[in-house]
Amino acid sequence: MAAADAGGGFDCIVIGGGHNGLVCATLLARGGRSVALFEANDLLGGAAATREFAAGFRVSACAHLLHSMPAALQRELRLQSYGFATAATGMASTALVADGAALAIGAADLAAADAAAYARYDARMRRLAAALAPMLSRAPPRLGTRRWSELAPLLELGWRVRRLGARDMRELLRIAGMNVYDLLEENFESAALKGALALDAVLGANLGPRSPGSVLTLLHRLAGECAAGAAGLTQPLGGMGGLCDALARAARAAGVTIRTSSPVARIEVEADRASGVVLEGGERIAAGAVISSADPKTTFLHLLGARHLDAGFVRRVTHFRSRGLAAKLHLALDRAPQFTGLIPGREAGRLLIAPSLQYIERAYNHAKYGEYSQAPVMEITVPTINDPGLAPAGGHVLSAIVQYAPYSLKGGWELQRGGFADLAIDTIARYAPGLRRSIVASELLSPPDLEREFRISGGHWHHGDMALDQFWMVRPVPGAAQYRTPLDGLFLCGAGCHPGGGVVGAAGRNAARQVLQQAA
Repeated sequence: MAAADAGGGFDCIVIGGGHNGLVCATLLARGGRSVALFEANDLLGGAAATREFAAGFRVSACAHLLHSMPAALQRELRLQSYGFATAATGMASTALVADGAALAIGAADLAAADAAAYARYDARMRRLAAALAPMLSRAPPRLGTRRWSELAPLLELGWRVRRLGARDMRELLRIAGMNVYDLLEENFESAALKGALALDAVLGANLGPRSPGSVLTLLHRLAGECAAGAAGLTQPLGGMGGLCDALARAARAAGVTIRTSSPVARIEVEADRASGVVLEGGERIAAGAVISSADPKTTFLHLLGARHLDAGFVRRVTHFRSRGLAAKLHLALDRAPQFTGLIPGREAGRLLIAPSLQYIERAYNHAKYGEYSQAPVMEITVPTINDPGLAPAGGHVLSAIVQYAPYSLKGGWELQRGGFADLAIDTIARYAPGLRRSIVASELLSPPDLEREFRISGGHWHHGDMALDQFWMVRPVPGAAQYRTPLDGLFLCGAGCHPGGGVVGAAGRNAARQVLQQAA
């Protein structure tokens, strides 16, 4: 492994200690580079950290389930040897129903017609997703290139789609640009089933079920699940921070120098090339390459500065849509919540409040006008059922993704955070009577809160909308879609890159490969 030079410099500096930054730093160090990683917060993990929000109660800060990290990447990083363990795998998804029995997705709860239709639908969608899955772990092709090495991902995708056969290939071409509302209406009768399936297409996105392209975001999620292998929905032991702790141990074992509480103030440029970073305290650290896991707007407009980029590129970055619409609700409880109509044991899984397609679309309508949803949709877990160590004895934690909660809220979040938190709690309480009496403490993180705490511009979980014009070979923007940027020596490795948000790690691995290839 190359050593840091005598002046304190490194071959590579990684900005940000979220999961992508840790993956990237580890693979760069294993590739023989001297690497330093600088994280602004006290904890590593970024939005995937586990943090205490009330005395003795800990929770995964944002993402709370693992479902898209490729199994091959987990093996490559040897995460189990660095202490990664799971509290639950193969977690079931259940649609909560206010006036009846909850509906387990894909289980015997479905009526005969929907059960048969679901089996066909699920098999077909996963076949299509499996054809797309390999592209998550490769740099996208460069638009306009004639180099065979860069065209290879596009050619491979075409070959995989062709191998689907004529029927599935036609179906993929038919539905890829569709809205998920129409797709689900074609296939199912149950309102609760359609709502639950649609939620996976819009979760964390600036989309409603009727939005064009929402089938593409669903296929993208399913492609991630295919790449992740047989484990299914997984809850890491110790929360998502348990995964990031293992990533940090892997990084340190590879020789990465990790510094927390060390926010980067700016990226240094010499002779039209990234040459290192300056920390907020004024310390300068030199590097041959700088790789940023911060979101694109933070990286280009704040850490680097527009003066180092041409006007057209700056305009594209400025218009990159990155305002979040999802909030996170944490409840500390003195006993486990009791959900009506839920078969015992299913409370250990993933619980969904999305009673119908129309319910989700109405929830989204408010966000179009800068209002929060009056009847929000939610993904809920009670992580302490599988991992009691996250709360004091007898206590429990409820973790919920709540949307839609627009970043630019009319009237401002400072005045309306309490009202939205009460609305979200009341919504859950309709399915879990008596919930309010068991609440010890609560916390609502709005998109502006996520922006402040995790330094994510716009508070967007995915660092930017997953949409047709911000996807694959144009993500985040043309000129920075292959992890390389217009400035020599500066790379991206965060969720604003392909393949996007979620706890995946592929952006970190893909970026590390680009850095190593350039230096080879």
